[in-house]
Amino acid sequence: MRKMWATAAIIPVLIIAIFVTGCGNKPTSSKQGKEPVTIERVVDGDTVEITMAGKKEKIRLIGIDTPETKKPNKPVMFYGNEAYEYTKKRLEKKAVELEWDVEQRDQYGRLLAYVWVGKELFNRTLVQEGYARIYTFPPNVKYVSEFKKDQEAARKKGIGLWKDYDSAFEKRKGKEED
Repeated sequence: MRKMWATAAIIPVLIIAIFVTGCGNKPTSSKQGKEPVTIERVVDGDTVEITMAGKKEKIRLIGIDTPETKKPNKPVMFYGNEAYEYTKKRLEKKAVELEWDVEQRDQYGRLLAYVWVGKELFNRTLVQEGYARIYTFPPNVKYVSEFKKDQEAARKKGIGLWKDYDSAFEKRKGKEED
């Protein structure tokens, strides 16, 4: 009789433990973790394509903006081709890791991610090297303080798009980031 009561007492504990741990079936990606992928194609300086779970996905790099190269009815912006070529050289057909922030998709359905090449945060490298400016949309602001410091350093050096910032970006009311 005591064994029956002991068994009956253990069952709810096991059920709770299974519920809390999710039966051990964790998704391959978590917002805190990094997901290994291969970049199949670079669309422009801040957008790439991958295949995830059998579906082609566009990835928009979080927290940055490179000059436009593929916007319909718009000319290629100053330093846009350089940003595109640099991203292509560094990422196309390469194994990287994606890190998610709070929101995983933007208004256009693209996945939003930080791209890691080994221990290098590639989004940050684009800002440091003058290929991109900071362009954040809360709540995805995990590295915003680092990006701000990097942008100020690149601006002071006058490198990349900072050689002619006004030609690199259209003036957008309420959208400019310092």
